Amino acid sequence: MVRIRNLHFGYSRRVLQLENLNLDLVRGRIYGLLGKNGAGKSTLLKNLVGLAFPLAGTCEVDGHAAALRRPDTLQDLFFLPEDVRVPAVTATQLARSTGGFYPRFDEAAFHGYLRELDVPSLTKLTTLSFGQQKKVLIAFALATNTSLLVLDEPTNGLDIPSKVQFRKLVARALGEERCVVISTHQVRDLDNLIDTVLVLHERRIVLNESLDDLAEIISFGTAPAGSASPDVLYAEPSVRGQQVIRPSDGSTYSKVDLELLFNALTGPDTAVATYLAQRQHEPVL
Repeated sequence: MVRIRNLHFGYSRRVLQLENLNLDLVRGRIYGLLGKNGAGKSTLLKNLVGLAFPLAGTCEVDGHAAALRRPDTLQDLFFLPEDVRVPAVTATQLARSTGGFYPRFDEAAFHGYLRELDVPSLTKLTTLSFGQQKKVLIAFALATNTSLLVLDEPTNGLDIPSKVQFRKLVARALGEERCVVISTHQVRDLDNLIDTVLVLHERRIVLNESLDDLAEIISFGTAPAGSASPDVLYAEPSVRGQQVIRPSDGSTYSKVDLELLFNALTGPDTAVATYLAQRQHEPVL
């Protein structure tokens, strides 16, 4: 679906936001793109959908350069930016005026999503709260049924019940032919939603791995405060002592703690990143 090779990007050639970045995204997966504020997540997404242009390297969507913004490419991708600006129309009018740009737009599904998100369809969008506006555009994005769906910080402005509903709708909308990319710095918002995690750090993708594979490689647990163990790759204090990441011994399964993993990969300790890189290059037995 998406193929990025040796991508360099900066708004100035002297200061790069992305450097020698490589990434493959495939259909049938929901990717969670994690990174600190200012890490370049939005910049990467703009390159991916053709709104920013690489200084070097390539970014292709279905075999065509994203920067060309070909009509057949644009009608099969939808990008929801973090900062939304809505027109002075109702949700119903938005569907009828804009849905036609997307060949597989499903107006009935759109109104179904609005009902589930508790958003009125006959009220001008400009009179709604920011959170309600965001929900209308999320509903529209899902109803386009594009092969590539890119959402930048979609849960910003949503209350907790709306975030739960968002996760349910996105999970339900995924199909074998659809690739969904969700960027966030609020790691917990992606729990029980994504199946593959991407971590952007220091201008590069430092992790692109499915949660199932991660659960087989490393394990997550707790240890008494102040204890030391030679097999612990990363530890940080918590109310339960220490939260730790260890190499998996294959005997037990633990759910991937996205927040702990993110902290381990973006902090000064490189043990987890080094271990994962080594495991990726091991031969398959």
